[in-house]
Amino acid sequence: MKKILLTLIIVTATMFTTLAQTKIGNGKFSVGLEAGLPVGDASNYADYVIGGSLKYELPVANNLFITGTAGYSSIHAKGINISFSSPNYSYEFHSDGGSAGLIPVKVGAKYYFDKRFFGEGQLGAAFTTSGNGSTLFVYSPGVGYTFDGGFEAGFRYEAWSNNGTIGQLALRLAYRF
Repeated sequence: MKKILLTLIIVTATMFTTLAQTKIGNGKFSVGLEAGLPVGDASNYADYVIGGSLKYELPVANNLFITGTAGYSSIHAKGINISFSSPNYSYEFHSDGGSAGLIPVKVGAKYYFDKRFFGEGQLGAAFTTSGNGSTLFVYSPGVGYTFDGGFEAGFRYEAWSNNGTIGQLALRLAYRF
């Protein structure tokens, strides 16, 4: 995990060094609403993921941007009902689920295949908001489309990994400025 965080720090420092050598007005910010459906084993215990993010895109070549993203994701657990009965004993348990929060911080690259359609890959760290405060490795490849008026829609697979992987298929609807 220390190697991942060191790599993330180096990439972020490189991005800000590049930013210092580039005209500030060339980059774009976006703010987005994110919704996802858990996939794989995560779908057995989670219903959906909802959150938001702030992204910065820095142009480094024709159609190529370095990205930095920070946000918040809330994973909502499924409710469960357990009941057991025998002639001498009965037991019932019900839980409405709950949620777990993550703060993903990612850097990556975004390439526009034409003026609107793009592919993107990011990696970084996600920090849990629970009491134990663990850190997870996060990666997210995806595709998207930029509309007139500054709106953008992106679809991605995102996974958080630390002694096992939790994944989601997510949609990001954003406004770029």
